[in-house]
Amino acid sequence: MQAETLILGQVLTFAESPFDVPPDEAARHDRAGAVAVGAGRIVAVGPADRLRVAHPAARVVDHGDALILPGFVDAHAHYPQTAIIASWGKRLIDWLETYTFPEEARFADPAYARAQAETYLDLLIAHGTTSVASFCTIHPASVEALFEAAAARGMGVTAGRTCMDRNAPAPLRDTAQAAHDESAALIGRWHGRGRARYAITPRFTPTSTPAQLEALGALWAAHPDCAMQTHLSEQREEVRWVARLHPEARDYLDTYEAHGLLGPGAMFGHAIWLTERERARLAEAGASVVHCPTSNTFIGSGVFDCARAVAGGIGVGLATDTGGGSSFSMLRTMAAAYEIGQLSGAALHPAQLLWLATEGSARAMRRAAEIGTLAPGSAADLVVLDLASTPAIAQRAARAETLWESIFPTLMMGDDRAVAATWIAGRMFGR
Repeated sequence: MQAETLILGQVLTFAESPFDVPPDEAARHDRAGAVAVGAGRIVAVGPADRLRVAHPAARVVDHGDALILPGFVDAHAHYPQTAIIASWGKRLIDWLETYTFPEEARFADPAYARAQAETYLDLLIAHGTTSVASFCTIHPASVEALFEAAAARGMGVTAGRTCMDRNAPAPLRDTAQAAHDESAALIGRWHGRGRARYAITPRFTPTSTPAQLEALGALWAAHPDCAMQTHLSEQREEVRWVARLHPEARDYLDTYEAHGLLGPGAMFGHAIWLTERERARLAEAGASVVHCPTSNTFIGSGVFDCARAVAGGIGVGLATDTGGGSSFSMLRTMAAAYEIGQLSGAALHPAQLLWLATEGSARAMRRAAEIGTLAPGSAADLVVLDLASTPAIAQRAARAETLWESIFPTLMMGDDRAVAATWIAGRMFGR
């Protein structure tokens, strides 16, 4: 296939996970590289001079010394919390009651949902994020709004109606039957339509009765190619609450497993305070956990041990967890993940951080065939990073003696100013 566009710059790709092999063996760096794009997909990746010869009629977009990567993939977020990001002084349960539930009630208004979905996705694009897995609210219109806004931008978004039938305000509670039926209707309308993918979405065990979890487990069994997203062991108080609600359960994870909500495609946000049994079962079942470092520090949840999870065979994605997370930026999220890794005794390599923010998150979402890599056939979703976007970053990068030394300052200090362009399905969004 002949490419329509050649995107030039430094190109970084991963042949393997840098958690499985040394980073320099996992990564390939073309100093003068190119990504050939056609019909919204990647046609080829390699040295620019070779691809210019192979695709002589292609339009050329030259990003100079900027670094071209797969677009960032945010594996756990709450787009309805966009307006309440950076709200002060609460832990998880108080956060929900004080900020989240009142804001989510506003999504009963479809016009408000549409406006927030538009704002949220534009913020993601500005920060180089091209795909996200997001919780919506109990209102089907909140799901419709996000999928419609994503389709207008060509984005590959995974999302679902958040289900709650207890321990939530009356306007945000449903029933087991309503959760099943309204989710099923949304699956029928959106799952697999264009780039939209549906995620069955119980908020977490404290807000779903066993009957609701059972209904959603049955729905997932009927639609196994959907994702399933929820929360697990975010804070110690939450774990104790689940134990009081479910004395029959072996542990928190068991409340999901008992109702068919554990398996490949299951994404458990946070997963900080796990038992040994839970770690073993997550790995055995092929489920993934999603590391949300800025959220874990901002609302005081704890320190997630990423290296231990990966070593134990658990799939790990990376996420902002907007708006408990304090940034829309996956660069800021990578910086926080590095800091958390230092606290847990295992500093993450820059290659590992980038892999988590791209292919690792895509694998957690079971979408790595389409997003999170620069493999031919994948969607042409790219982020282009200016590695000297601010004076502070530029002066540090100027001293770099290796590729990773040149990239690391941007991972630690970068923000939306570092995003020179974001490409989604071959369409460029830039400053």
